[in-house]
Amino acid sequence: MRRQGSLFFQTLGDTGGTILVALLLAAAVLVPILNGLPASSPFHVSNYLVSLFGKYLCFALLALSVDLIWGFAGILSLGHGAFFALGGYAMGMHLMREIGTRGVYGNPVLPDFMVFLNWKELPWYWYGFDSFPFAALMAVLMPGALAFVFGWFAFRSRVTGVYLSIITQALTFALMLAFFRNNFGFGGNNGLTDFKDILGYSLQAPTTRVTLFAASALALALGYVLCRFLVSSRLGSVLIAVRDAESRTRFLGYRVEHYKLFAFVVSAMLAGIAGALYVPQVGIINPREFAPANSIEIVIWVAVGGRGTLWGAALGAVLVNYGKTYFTGALPEMWLYVLGALFIGVTLFLPKGVGGSAREWIGKLMARATKAKLALAPQPGVTE
Repeated sequence: MRRQGSLFFQTLGDTGGTILVALLLAAAVLVPILNGLPASSPFHVSNYLVSLFGKYLCFALLALSVDLIWGFAGILSLGHGAFFALGGYAMGMHLMREIGTRGVYGNPVLPDFMVFLNWKELPWYWYGFDSFPFAALMAVLMPGALAFVFGWFAFRSRVTGVYLSIITQALTFALMLAFFRNNFGFGGNNGLTDFKDILGYSLQAPTTRVTLFAASALALALGYVLCRFLVSSRLGSVLIAVRDAESRTRFLGYRVEHYKLFAFVVSAMLAGIAGALYVPQVGIINPREFAPANSIEIVIWVAVGGRGTLWGAALGAVLVNYGKTYFTGALPEMWLYVLGALFIGVTLFLPKGVGGSAREWIGKLMARATKAKLALAPQPGVTE
């Protein structure tokens, strides 16, 4: 039986998770303050860095969603970029509706790309996206609904392992091809862009950018706490059992497909939230976000950070993307080789990832310290 008195510790999980949440909460408060300082101040945080790390935080939430199912349920999804992109498109549709008459063609209802393609009326599936609450809800429900339908058939059919991974990759590839079509109603190859504002505030304003950064930091913190709570509960124990021995868990009477489906849907919803926060900060969403290579890259983030650690997955996303930003500028033609070398190096020398290896090393140090302390302690019945 688990001790119920340590719920807060169980939710945060370990030292790494506690530090992650503390840093995110501090960043949500301090970065807006530091951004408001004069540019000449050594503590000033530029608008560029605010937008850059806001994007990294969205990627960290996406990596966290993948680690929830891969690290704790053994579901390797190579198509999670689809849920991220769907959340992004939901928010992008709202931002397009917010443009109104400020578009190139000045149409108060139809986005510019629809006017260019001679659309006569707004498609029915665009209705309601002029409302921010509706768009935010769709950014969660659309990925969740797709994950539910896909997972219902896949898990009930007991599709597992590499076969499931290939099917998820096929899913995101099919969506990419669909969204590339101009007659699909989502901007075709160019996607959705030229956004003006959100909730009446200009997306180019520094205050809007720091607000989006703070929202991304809080979303990541809440996402981590939610995932840690799930994996620390009885549900998490069953998911780990499914990961390690699915057949045995099924023979014990558990409806394995239900547990996997629940985790898969929650993971997709978190990915959708990440996509919805990502789009206003980068100013565009297009079908390339569905590319299978993007989903494979997400798995690399998790592997580098540490599968099954949650906070390590978030750290891996930030580290890899920061490296990508640096090396695409310093070695633009070598970046993919650097990424491949990084993945191989982590696999060989840090098989548990940065987070998992750090946790293992700290555990060994603490065990040695405890052993040394016990060795120095006076033994019962021994007098000096």
